[in-house]
Parts: sequence; structure tokens; C-alpha cells
Amino acid sequence: MARVKGAMATRKRRNKTLKLAKGYWGAKSKHFKMAKEAVMKSGNYAYVGRRLKKRDFRKLWITRISAACKLNGMNYSTFMNGLKKAGITLNRKMLSEIAINDAAGFTALTEKAKAAL
Repeated sequence: MARVKGAMATRKRRNKTLKLAKGYWGAKSKHFKMAKEAVMKSGNYAYVGRRLKKRDFRKLWITRISAACKLNGMNYSTFMNGLKKAGITLNRKMLSEIAINDAAGFTALTEKAKAAL
């Protein structure tokens, strides 16, 4: 029986890593050893970035809601507490969209929150 070597599988694996490293600066896009390290590191950065994005968006939504609350004579924490007591369960993303696009609707929400307190 013929002897089987792993050249094809090895080349495929290396080419896959080099393809991921395409566009990297210098030898990182040409040499497998350096490309492998760069791809591993970029994967870690991407993972962390996906977590940070969620944090950043939540911060943005809270800032927008807070600004809209101040226009209606209320602060963010009392507004959120009033909504909770009024039984209105809207997430921060939707509240910030309402604050931007529908000022009258947000004013109605602040009135309901004030009434519940």
C-alpha cells in the first residue's frame, strides 16, 4: 500500500491562515509562523471588541435617554425607577430611539413615570 503524507492537509491549513492574514503589514502576511501569531492576536482583539461594543452602545443609549429626561425636567435614575413602578418594560435601546424620533411619545413616558412615583 502507498505511503500517505500530510502535505496536502498541511498546505491547506497554512493557506487558510495566510488568507486570514492577507493585508497585514510586512512579513505577517507572507510567512506562516508570523501570520499565525498575528491571526491569533487579531482574533483575540476581535473577541474583546465584540464585548466592548455592547458596553459602548449601552452607554450611548443611557446618555441619550438622560439628555431627553433633562429636557422633560427629570433625571435618568428617577425616570427609570418611575417606568419600573409604572410597569413599562422598554429596553434602553428602544427608549433612546423614542427619545430621538418621537419627542411627544417620550414626554408621555416621562409623565407616566412621574405619575407612578
